Amino acid sequence: MAADAGRPLRADAQRNRDKILAAAVRVFTEQGLEAHFEHIAKEAGVGTGTLYRNFPTKEALIEAAYRNEVARLCDSVPTLLASLPPYEALRAWTRRFIDYATAKMGMADAMRAVLAAGTDPYTDSRRMIQDALTSLMDACAETGEIRTDISSTDMFAALAGIALTSAGPDRRDQAERLLDLNLDGLRLARP
Repeated sequence: MAADAGRPLRADAQRNRDKILAAAVRVFTEQGLEAHFEHIAKEAGVGTGTLYRNFPTKEALIEAAYRNEVARLCDSVPTLLASLPPYEALRAWTRRFIDYATAKMGMADAMRAVLAAGTDPYTDSRRMIQDALTSLMDACAETGEIRTDISSTDMFAALAGIALTSAGPDRRDQAERLLDLNLDGLRLARP
Protein backbone atom coordinates (compact mmCIF):
# COMPACT_ATOMS: atom_id res chain seq x y z
CA MET A 1 0.00 0.00 0.00
CA ALA A 2 1.15 3.50 -0.65
CA ALA A 3 1.93 5.69 2.32
CA ASP A 4 -0.59 8.17 0.96
CA ALA A 5 -3.69 6.76 -0.73
CA GLY A 6 -3.49 9.52 -3.37
CA ARG A 7 0.12 8.76 -4.23
CA PRO A 8 1.12 5.88 -6.50
CA LEU A 9 3.53 3.23 -5.27
CA ARG A 10 7.23 3.52 -6.03
CA ALA A 11 8.24 1.30 -8.95
CA ASP A 12 10.03 -1.23 -6.70
CA ALA A 13 7.10 -1.34 -4.29
CA GLN A 14 4.68 -1.88 -7.19
CA ARG A 15 6.86 -4.73 -8.54
CA ASN A 16 6.87 -6.37 -5.10
CA ARG A 17 3.10 -5.99 -4.83
CA ASP A 18 2.62 -7.51 -8.28
CA LYS A 19 4.89 -10.46 -7.41
CA ILE A 20 2.98 -11.03 -4.17
CA LEU A 21 -0.39 -11.02 -5.94
CA ALA A 22 0.78 -13.45 -8.63
CA ALA A 23 2.28 -15.78 -6.01
CA ALA A 24 -0.88 -15.54 -3.89
CA VAL A 25 -3.05 -16.71 -6.78
CA ARG A 26 -0.76 -19.70 -7.41
CA VAL A 27 -0.48 -20.66 -3.74
CA PHE A 28 -4.14 -20.16 -2.82
CA THR A 29 -5.11 -22.12 -5.94
CA GLU A 30 -2.87 -25.00 -4.88
CA GLN A 31 -3.36 -24.91 -1.10
CA GLY A 32 -6.58 -23.01 -0.43
CA LEU A 33 -6.97 -21.48 3.02
CA GLU A 34 -4.14 -23.62 4.35
CA ALA A 35 -1.66 -21.37 2.52
CA HIS A 36 0.74 -19.57 4.83
CA PHE A 37 1.97 -16.01 4.36
CA GLU A 38 5.55 -17.25 4.69
CA HIS A 39 5.12 -19.59 1.72
CA ILE A 40 3.51 -16.86 -0.39
CA ALA A 41 6.31 -14.44 0.49
CA LYS A 42 8.91 -17.04 -0.45
CA GLU A 43 7.15 -17.77 -3.75
CA ALA A 44 7.05 -14.03 -4.47
CA GLY A 45 10.70 -13.56 -3.56
CA VAL A 46 9.95 -10.98 -0.86
CA GLY A 47 10.19 -10.90 2.90
CA THR A 48 7.18 -11.61 5.07
CA GLY A 49 7.38 -8.04 6.36
CA THR A 50 6.85 -6.75 2.83
CA LEU A 51 3.85 -9.04 2.41
CA TYR A 52 2.30 -7.95 5.74
CA ARG A 53 2.92 -4.25 4.97
CA ASN A 54 0.93 -4.62 1.77
CA PHE A 55 -1.69 -7.06 3.04
CA PRO A 56 -2.19 -7.18 6.81
CA THR A 57 -4.71 -10.06 6.68
CA LYS A 58 -5.21 -13.19 4.62
CA GLU A 59 -8.61 -11.89 3.53
CA ALA A 60 -7.07 -8.63 2.27
CA LEU A 61 -4.53 -10.59 0.25
CA ILE A 62 -7.13 -12.96 -1.21
CA GLU A 63 -9.39 -10.08 -2.21
CA ALA A 64 -6.54 -8.11 -3.77
CA ALA A 65 -5.29 -11.18 -5.66
CA TYR A 66 -8.74 -11.84 -7.09
CA ARG A 67 -9.32 -8.21 -8.04
CA ASN A 68 -5.89 -8.14 -9.67
CA GLU A 69 -6.78 -11.18 -11.79
CA VAL A 70 -9.98 -9.49 -12.97
CA ALA A 71 -8.09 -6.30 -13.79
CA ARG A 72 -5.40 -8.21 -15.71
CA LEU A 73 -8.07 -9.98 -17.76
CA CYS A 74 -9.95 -6.79 -18.55
CA ASP A 75 -6.90 -4.59 -19.05
CA SER A 76 -5.57 -6.99 -21.69
CA VAL A 77 -8.26 -5.97 -24.19
CA PRO A 78 -6.62 -2.80 -25.59
CA THR A 79 -3.30 -4.59 -26.05
CA LEU A 80 -4.94 -7.55 -27.77
CA LEU A 81 -6.93 -5.28 -30.09
CA ALA A 82 -3.81 -3.26 -30.92
CA SER A 83 -1.72 -6.31 -31.74
CA LEU A 84 -4.21 -8.75 -33.34
CA PRO A 85 -7.12 -8.62 -35.76
CA PRO A 86 -10.37 -8.29 -33.75
CA TYR A 87 -11.51 -11.92 -34.11
CA GLU A 88 -8.08 -13.23 -33.10
CA ALA A 89 -8.06 -10.79 -30.17
CA LEU A 90 -11.43 -12.18 -29.06
CA ARG A 91 -10.14 -15.72 -29.44
CA ALA A 92 -7.00 -14.95 -27.40
CA TRP A 93 -9.07 -13.20 -24.72
CA THR A 94 -11.39 -16.19 -24.32
CA ARG A 95 -8.33 -18.28 -23.46
CA ARG A 96 -7.35 -15.71 -20.86
CA PHE A 97 -10.89 -15.87 -19.51
CA ILE A 98 -10.51 -19.62 -18.96
CA ASP A 99 -7.18 -18.98 -17.19
CA TYR A 100 -8.93 -16.45 -14.95
CA ALA A 101 -11.84 -18.85 -14.29
CA THR A 102 -9.44 -21.67 -13.45
CA ALA A 103 -7.63 -19.46 -10.91
CA LYS A 104 -10.95 -18.26 -9.48
CA MET A 105 -12.22 -21.82 -9.04
CA GLY A 106 -8.96 -22.85 -7.45
CA MET A 107 -9.33 -20.03 -4.97
CA ALA A 108 -12.98 -20.83 -4.18
CA ASP A 109 -12.43 -21.71 -0.50
CA ALA A 110 -10.27 -18.65 -0.01
CA MET A 111 -12.89 -16.46 -1.70
CA ARG A 112 -15.60 -17.86 0.60
CA ALA A 113 -13.48 -16.77 3.57
CA VAL A 114 -13.38 -13.22 2.18
CA LEU A 115 -17.15 -13.23 1.73
CA ALA A 116 -17.61 -14.57 5.27
CA ALA A 117 -15.46 -11.69 6.55
CA GLY A 118 -18.03 -9.27 5.12
CA THR A 119 -16.31 -8.16 1.93
CA ASP A 120 -17.64 -8.77 -1.57
CA PRO A 121 -14.74 -8.97 -4.03
CA TYR A 122 -17.19 -9.69 -6.86
CA THR A 123 -18.85 -6.27 -6.68
CA ASP A 124 -17.53 -4.89 -9.97
CA SER A 125 -15.99 -7.96 -11.58
CA ARG A 126 -18.98 -9.05 -13.65
CA ARG A 127 -19.49 -5.55 -15.08
CA MET A 128 -15.77 -5.18 -15.83
CA ILE A 129 -15.62 -8.53 -17.63
CA GLN A 130 -18.84 -7.81 -19.50
CA ASP A 131 -17.46 -4.42 -20.63
CA ALA A 132 -14.22 -6.05 -21.81
CA LEU A 133 -16.11 -8.67 -23.78
CA THR A 134 -18.41 -6.03 -25.27
CA SER A 135 -15.37 -4.06 -26.51
CA LEU A 136 -13.99 -7.15 -28.22
CA MET A 137 -17.30 -8.14 -29.78
CA ASP A 138 -17.98 -4.59 -30.95
CA ALA A 139 -14.58 -4.54 -32.67
CA CYS A 140 -15.37 -7.87 -34.36
CA ALA A 141 -18.83 -6.66 -35.42
CA GLU A 142 -17.33 -3.50 -36.95
CA THR A 143 -15.14 -5.63 -39.21
CA GLY A 144 -18.06 -7.90 -40.11
CA GLU A 145 -16.42 -10.98 -38.59
CA ILE A 146 -19.15 -12.02 -36.15
CA ARG A 147 -22.89 -12.23 -35.99
CA THR A 148 -24.63 -9.25 -34.46
CA ASP A 149 -27.65 -11.17 -33.19
CA ILE A 150 -25.59 -12.61 -30.32
CA SER A 151 -25.06 -10.18 -27.46
CA SER A 152 -22.03 -9.98 -25.23
CA THR A 153 -24.35 -11.09 -22.41
CA ASP A 154 -25.09 -14.27 -24.37
CA MET A 155 -21.39 -14.79 -25.04
CA PHE A 156 -20.55 -14.22 -21.37
CA ALA A 157 -23.12 -16.87 -20.39
CA ALA A 158 -21.53 -19.31 -22.84
CA LEU A 159 -18.03 -18.58 -21.50
CA ALA A 160 -19.25 -19.00 -17.93
CA GLY A 161 -20.77 -22.36 -18.86
CA ILE A 162 -17.52 -23.49 -20.44
CA ALA A 163 -15.65 -22.34 -17.35
CA LEU A 164 -18.01 -24.21 -15.03
CA THR A 165 -17.67 -27.47 -16.92
CA SER A 166 -14.13 -27.30 -18.25
CA ALA A 167 -11.98 -24.82 -16.33
CA GLY A 168 -9.04 -26.52 -14.74
CA PRO A 169 -5.61 -27.62 -15.84
CA ASP A 170 -6.76 -31.22 -16.33
CA ARG A 171 -9.58 -30.16 -18.66
CA ARG A 172 -7.79 -27.49 -20.70
CA ASP A 173 -8.05 -29.43 -23.99
CA GLN A 174 -11.81 -29.71 -23.57
CA ALA A 175 -12.09 -26.00 -22.74
CA GLU A 176 -10.13 -25.14 -25.91
CA ARG A 177 -12.43 -27.29 -28.06
CA LEU A 178 -15.55 -25.76 -26.49
CA LEU A 179 -14.21 -22.24 -26.94
CA ASP A 180 -13.50 -22.96 -30.62
CA LEU A 181 -16.98 -24.43 -31.07
CA ASN A 182 -18.53 -21.37 -29.45
CA LEU A 183 -16.43 -18.93 -31.49
CA ASP A 184 -17.13 -20.82 -34.72
CA GLY A 185 -20.84 -20.39 -34.04
CA LEU A 186 -20.33 -16.67 -33.50
CA ARG A 187 -18.30 -16.11 -36.66
CA LEU A 188 -19.98 -15.09 -39.90
CA ALA A 189 -19.52 -17.51 -42.75
CA ARG A 190 -16.86 -16.36 -45.18
CA PRO A 191 -17.74 -16.54 -48.92
